[in-house]
Amino acid sequence: MRAAKQLGGRLIVAVNSDASTGALKGEGRPRVPAEERAEILAALCDVDAVTIFDAPDVTELVRLLRPDIHAKGTDYTAESVPERDVVIACGGRVAIVGDPKDHSTTDLLRNEVLRQQWPKS
Repeated sequence: MRAAKQLGGRLIVAVNSDASTGALKGEGRPRVPAEERAEILAALCDVDAVTIFDAPDVTELVRLLRPDIHAKGTDYTAESVPERDVVIACGGRVAIVGDPKDHSTTDLLRNEVLRQQWPKS
């Protein structure tokens, strides 16, 4: 979030709803409800606002907000961002920010289960 905030003025974070997360990632997802994810993000000092969206991507939100910069994580490239063309059509640009995506909630939970099953002796 810090890298995205450093690109411009206000940082608005869009969080997938539970329904859109489930549709994108499959049954049993999300592990953490959207409201909780939004609350955690809203508590970060770099985040100015959080919204929850129900679509597969944020195209309609981009059309509404018309951001100067649309930041996405390193699991994307500037060319693979689904709403890239809409961002550009609205006069904005896409930026890829953050640390490498070499971790996930699923991985964290899997590792915790393994630690519980095979505790250190």
